Amino acid sequence: MLTQLINARILTPQGWMKNGSVLIRDNKILEVTNCDLAVIGAELVDVKGMYVVPGGVEIHAHGGGGRDFMECTEDAFRTAVQTHMKYGTTSFFPTLSSSTVPMIEQAAETCEKLMAEKDSPILGLHLEGPYLNMKMAGGQIPENIKNPDPNEYIPLVEKYHCIKRWDAAPELPGAMQFGKYIAAKGILPSVAHTQAEFEDIRTGYEAGYTHATHFYNAMPGFHKRREYKYEGTVESIYLLDDMTVEVVADGIHVPPTILRLIYKIKGVERTCLITDALACAASDQQEAFDPRVIIEDGVCKLADHSALAGSIATMDRLIRTMVQKADIPLADAVRMASETPARIMGVFDRKGSLQKDKDADIMVMDEDLNVRAVWAMGKLVPGTCTL
Repeated sequence: MLTQLINARILTPQGWMKNGSVLIRDNKILEVTNCDLAVIGAELVDVKGMYVVPGGVEIHAHGGGGRDFMECTEDAFRTAVQTHMKYGTTSFFPTLSSSTVPMIEQAAETCEKLMAEKDSPILGLHLEGPYLNMKMAGGQIPENIKNPDPNEYIPLVEKYHCIKRWDAAPELPGAMQFGKYIAAKGILPSVAHTQAEFEDIRTGYEAGYTHATHFYNAMPGFHKRREYKYEGTVESIYLLDDMTVEVVADGIHVPPTILRLIYKIKGVERTCLITDALACAASDQQEAFDPRVIIEDGVCKLADHSALAGSIATMDRLIRTMVQKADIPLADAVRMASETPARIMGVFDRKGSLQKDKDADIMVMDEDLNVRAVWAMGKLVPGTCTL
């Protein structure tokens, strides 16, 4: 099966290619070329000069389409992932909020089963907690939050190979041991829901905490204690040049001015975009999975207005926000949604850019940056083609 996208503005690792074509065979990219001549036997798709970019790599989302990954069922996983795929996400690391061990086990069983399917968009499980700082719980379920426990996490890591990332607050007792252990197992430790200051962050970085979860959210910035001033988690992460960050680029979790600051300091290679989407994203639901959460002003909040609690964003909205509100070049915004997360999660060998022999994960966007078509592993995502 050959498919050829013609008359395209293609984002390649070398930059934009005008009037190019992308040739797909089965689930792989066969060629990216500036030649628009039709290949014999190929099904032609005229993208009419629109942007052809890599599909988004989502490394932090809790659900969508009315379903939450904490339900732990195949149906919930499939519905949430397929919902986000319609908006340009082609690779997915489902995220579990702070959960009990039985919930983690059930979600891991489901995740491993779905990962084993041919051409699965699911690449691994992301555990956000439960080893978080209670004072920075935000939208996390407080009853589940605790300190790292090796009697708990070691058996989970040994049994389930789908766990690819696990977030924790590095200042907690046992957090350094936890970070070193999971990093040695090829799992990414990430700093989250924390009050860490510079020494905690630097020591954590050396222990393996090389990434920061929803940067600026659930972590303090510069602050005072009595008359003296102290760096917060935010400044500490900026000071470690090689530490990567992810941002909820919905324009609400982090204002556009700060999105631009992150881009300016951390750059494209160390900044990735996430939705941190809840079940109500891309759905008609007006209620979140967690009864404490309300939807207001285009974002999820705790009902007492004490904290944001996730987003209703989709991948295309992240790119639009970065370009239209934070004034960042489209190529850089797309790379932060595809290439950078793929590199962070160790899947850039097959995901995150439009190159020969890589997986055929492709998104077509029009001038207004609306999604007009999505291919995942060479297959057109149902309901996406409006070319």
